Amino acid sequence: MKFSPKNLWSVRDRNQIESFSKDYAKFMDLARTERMAIKESVLMLQEAGFVPMERFDGTTDKVYAVNRGKSLIAVRLVGKLENGLNLVAAHIDAPRLDFKPQPIFEEEKIALARTHYYGGVKKYQWFSLPLELHGYVVKDTGEVVEIHLGQCKDDPVFVAPDLLPHLDKEDALVSKKFDAEKLSIVLGTIPLSGQEKEAVKTHILKILKDKYDLTEEDFVSGEFELVPALKTRSVGLDESLLGAYGHDDRICGYTALRGLIDVKNPVRSCGVMLFDREEIGSEGNAGAKANFYVAFLKKLLKLQGCTDTSLGIDELFAKTSIISADVCPAVDPMFKEVHDLENAARVGYGIGLVRYTGSGGKSGSNEAHAEFVAKVRKVLNQEGIVWQVATMGKVDRGGGGTVAKFLAEKGACVLDMGPALLGMHSPFELVSKADLFETYKAYKTLLEKLS
Repeated sequence: MKFSPKNLWSVRDRNQIESFSKDYAKFMDLARTERMAIKESVLMLQEAGFVPMERFDGTTDKVYAVNRGKSLIAVRLVGKLENGLNLVAAHIDAPRLDFKPQPIFEEEKIALARTHYYGGVKKYQWFSLPLELHGYVVKDTGEVVEIHLGQCKDDPVFVAPDLLPHLDKEDALVSKKFDAEKLSIVLGTIPLSGQEKEAVKTHILKILKDKYDLTEEDFVSGEFELVPALKTRSVGLDESLLGAYGHDDRICGYTALRGLIDVKNPVRSCGVMLFDREEIGSEGNAGAKANFYVAFLKKLLKLQGCTDTSLGIDELFAKTSIISADVCPAVDPMFKEVHDLENAARVGYGIGLVRYTGSGGKSGSNEAHAEFVAKVRKVLNQEGIVWQVATMGKVDRGGGGTVAKFLAEKGACVLDMGPALLGMHSPFELVSKADLFETYKAYKTLLEKLS
């Protein structure tokens, strides 16, 4: 029998799709950085009755833990944890521009800030783009100072100006023409009265001191992120698409959390993990290579009476099913030559099942075992969830990775699944509203039903 994915708009209620999309859009307009995404996620969990690990006493079945303000794990307990878990794991970081440790300089009577791009970007897309600035500074006194500029309509925004076409006549490859060191952000042009040297930079430093009590040295222990100052918007005459910065991968983080919160009668314990640093290889102690979620699960095992948590955690992961929730590339009709069209996802045709990622000869990939793919497929089919096959493009054309392989190394069965995006890693990515809703339904179903 021929496999033919369904167009969701013919089988789903549009009112439900639109309602869910509006809730997601509100989240996206608040969750502008990984710290802000975790903050909003915690609010969602607390409203649903989840308690932090430090207050967990075993009298509730909903518990979570935040790691360094940038990642988290949340679990709903059903009986003994040793029987295994259903988990959905996503990442909440996204490509952006970061300030360098000492960013502020003056050149030709303009104060600017030097940046370093984060994650995989096409640099030309970030020139002449209005940007929000989100800063998190820890002073040497321990005081935390936050700066959020560009979200509100009366806020200033920030821009790295591009070279005008009248003076830009050289032929060069796009990838070579846009120098990352030229992605410097304009901070101001007004000189400080009475100041002879670097008067504009000095004026900027004075504003920072007066408004935020920050000195130039404080930038060394600050995290300053620049993200597109673009609101989440419906796209197209039929308004079937949703455009936003950071769909990759906050769309999976949000749908997974909503799924966990809305689960009714799970067959066993289930949970969600949200990671930072996926866009740069899941490095550090807030990414999927970190140990915080393992320590969390060991604590739960111990609270449930496990006396050998080292053995217990290995046995737990061996019985655990994980959906690595990450987006996949949709076929763009203007660039369809980069895809194997029989193995590519399309917008509006359901969540994409990505059996392997990686590049070249599947290098750097967790390839899901046939037995686990069959189990997932059976549950989705039984519950009427619309899904399709997805890959990362033609062999040797490109590739990419997710958190899947790091979780599989713990002994769990892992499969990549997520909605298809147009313009992935651009400042304004597109997703089908129908795929967004179906992704939520898929994650909720798998959290409830996998065994």
